[in-house]
Amino acid sequence: MSLNFSQATVLVAGDVMLDRYWFGDTARISPEAPVPVVHVAKVRTTAGGAANVAVNIANLGARTSLISAIGRDAAGEDLTEILETARVNCHFLRADDFQTIIKLRLLARGQQVVRADFEKRPEREMLLPLSDLFTKQSAGHAVIVFSDYGKGGLTHLVSMMEHARRQNKVVLVDPKGSDYSAYRGATLLTPNRDEFAQVTGSWSNEEELERKAFSLCEHLELKALLVTRSEEGMSLFVEGRHVRIHAEAREVYDVSGAGDTVIGTLAVALASGYTLEDAAFLANRAAGVVVGKVGTAPILLEELERAIA
Repeated sequence: MSLNFSQATVLVAGDVMLDRYWFGDTARISPEAPVPVVHVAKVRTTAGGAANVAVNIANLGARTSLISAIGRDAAGEDLTEILETARVNCHFLRADDFQTIIKLRLLARGQQVVRADFEKRPEREMLLPLSDLFTKQSAGHAVIVFSDYGKGGLTHLVSMMEHARRQNKVVLVDPKGSDYSAYRGATLLTPNRDEFAQVTGSWSNEEELERKAFSLCEHLELKALLVTRSEEGMSLFVEGRHVRIHAEAREVYDVSGAGDTVIGTLAVALASGYTLEDAAFLANRAAGVVVGKVGTAPILLEELERAIA
């Protein structure tokens, strides 16, 4: 089946990061400490966080712009180069006193041994220009995605949300934390199972899950809620209905970045005129592809076409 998303326009704002992967083998324990010695044979660098959302969108053939903050450092340059190669229009606030976020993962024999995070939370005042950037860029995009990783990049989200609602934009949010009040009025939230439970509490059956989901939709004035449930697939709550979508993955290797693929695919589909339900089914297929890959790896258009064929 052929898909054409070339007319879709999506603006992404949120926390960007650089994902580095060191791959190698291990055959002995260090004499210095009881840890494995890994001989690194391959290094891979990819876009992470909101940057990965934007790459997913661009890979599907849509036009996308990205707003975020990065440091004036080597990691920021590497991330910008990756994004420009992927045809993402970058609108970055570059700051001398800010460190581009890096997540470094060391893998041996296909298993993650350790992850090291390099990050420094930005000052609130430093990020004020992002609101102006958002106001300038939002007019030319049909759908807005806020990718919140809790790193501070969406410090001024409330004012951005207000502006997006005044423009009657479709607003998708990948949320973080236990307080969702800043996301009030969004079109769709996409928490995973654990994130949703953190906000609403656990549930013992589907009826209780539905009550919690519809209550949250009403409280936050959401049009819909999509809860990704890992091996249980997805649950879309829209217009008083609970739509169950079964998991598609044949083999789950790595769930890193799957949420980015879900919200990116949703955004492209909605910007192309899909209904929320059809967009969710498409996003589920896309997620089923990327969890079969190693590390943060975005969807490709031809992979999605094969998945729905």
